[in-house]
Amino acid sequence: MSNEHSATEEHAKRHKHEGPRKHIVAFIFSILLTVIAFAAVSAGEVNQSFIYIVLIVMAFLQVFIQMSFWMHMKDRGHIFPTVGIIFGIVIVFTMVIMAEYWAWW
Repeated sequence: MSNEHSATEEHAKRHKHEGPRKHIVAFIFSILLTVIAFAAVSAGEVNQSFIYIVLIVMAFLQVFIQMSFWMHMKDRGHIFPTVGIIFGIVIVFTMVIMAEYWAWW
């Protein structure tokens, strides 16, 4: 019984529960980013290039929040999913660049 108790304590030391506070803040920030993106698109008299830049920045921030807080990629021990995501991004960018190269020639 003492081995089970010490294993539980060890698990608790390594994986501290964050509580709902950070999740609520991340949720509010995600909603705020969505509202900003919607407002940028809804504003009719704004330069279209500026809207594209705002949307791309909001998308990157949204991905960072989703990965960090909801998928817990900020925690230790997530090296293999991180490597997989980076590998997937490299493959997608390579495919897009090759498709553009193929279409131009």
